Amino acid sequence: MENHNLTHEFPELEDKINVLKLNDEIFKKMYVNYEEVNALIQHYEEGEQNHTTDEHLTALRKKRVHLKDDVYSYLKQN
Repeated sequence: MENHNLTHEFPELEDKINVLKLNDEIFKKMYVNYEEVNALIQHYEEGEQNHTTDEHLTALRKKRVHLKDDVYSYLKQN
């Protein structure tokens, strides 16, 4: 299973991620949203029984990509 945590996705920005998630409320909300969606995807992918549809899982993956793009943009601007 591939790791999609933000610090794994952006290892070069790990220090900045850690500082912003503690000190920046906007970033903290973005971080939590991303990690929640990522955890849900992992739950569905790792479960022996998949309790969702392929369409729902695809929609969650697309949402994760958009959230990741937003987080990256915010990291680069701040």
